[in-house]
This record gives sequence, C-alpha cells and structure tokens, in this order.
Amino acid sequence: MKVDIILSGVGGQGILSIAAVIGEAALKEGLYMKQAEVHGMSQRGGDVQSHLRLSDQPIASDLIPMGQAGLIISLEPMESLRYLPYLKKEGWLVINSQPFVNIPDYPDMKMIHAELNRLPNRVVLDVELIAKEAGSARAANIVMLGAATPFLGIEYSKIENGIRQIFGRKGEEVVNMNLKALKIGYDVAQCLLQKV
Repeated sequence: MKVDIILSGVGGQGILSIAAVIGEAALKEGLYMKQAEVHGMSQRGGDVQSHLRLSDQPIASDLIPMGQAGLIISLEPMESLRYLPYLKKEGWLVINSQPFVNIPDYPDMKMIHAELNRLPNRVVLDVELIAKEAGSARAANIVMLGAATPFLGIEYSKIENGIRQIFGRKGEEVVNMNLKALKIGYDVAQCLLQKV
C-alpha cells in the first residue's frame, strides 16, 4: 500500500489540521509516513502546499516526484492547478469548488473549472456550504478530509480516531462538530462517486 498526497490551499484554511489527522490515523494503521515541509503557513492567505507520503514500506524521500501523486486534496481551486503536474493519470483530485480570492487578478472561475473538468477522476464540492450545514464554517477543511477519505487507504474509523486525538484538547463539542463534518464530507463524496 502506498499513497502519495499533495495538500494545497491558502494559509488559514486548515491544511495542517488535515495533514495532522491523516498522519495520526496512518500511524495507528501501522503505516510509515513522511511529510515534506509545509510552505506558506506564515502568511494568512498565502499559498500553502504539503507533500504527505503513506506506505506499508519504509519511505526514502518526503517529496513526491512529478506524476506520482495518487491524490490531491485542495481547499482552493486555483491552487490545485499548480499541483496537477504531480498527479498520476489515474490519480484523484478532491477539491473545493469555491475560490479564496486573495489576489487582485484572480483568474476567471469558468477557466479554472474548465481546466479541472478535463480530469476524469475528481470530486468537487462546496466545502464551506457543507460545513455551515454541519454546524460550523470553520470545519470546511474536515468536510474536505471526509470527501478525500475513500482515497486514503485508511479505515474510516481510524480517521475518526485521528480527529479525536488531534482535536481532543479543544473539548467534546469541537470533536463532535469535526466528526459530523467528516461524516457529511464522506457521504457527499460517496454520492458523487456513485454518479461517476
């Protein structure tokens, strides 16, 4: 088992939390894990990306070679385009449909969606809207994690436990909100995948 994941978005969207939950779950699954340095976190609204590699065998490098990522999880549509060269032909893109417009010359969304629609394996969802329905817009990143869970190669229950571990110190209410967001994202992705 080997899964190479690119996480992308902008600072403040919770990329680090997604990586932490996946990492916690992977370790409980008995997998090896390497994560490349996360870039962009020092600036809220700046571009953020991280390489996360999971395997049942030792991993030599923390960087994913071009064309080898099995999964891109992106909370920002334009940012996902930057990392498409890393995606395998049969890889999956799990992406937020709504932009985080942080620059004056942000590209036209029709162009971005046209480019993304060329990919055969994609799950596109409005994670902010879904997170609000789950009870908190702040859980948009966990909705995204739920939507990506089918492609991680890790049992859903281990991802749930990862959320309990990572968010446990924030209290039961925060844990339950994130578990709800995870489930809703997972269910939405399952419905979208049935239509593919």
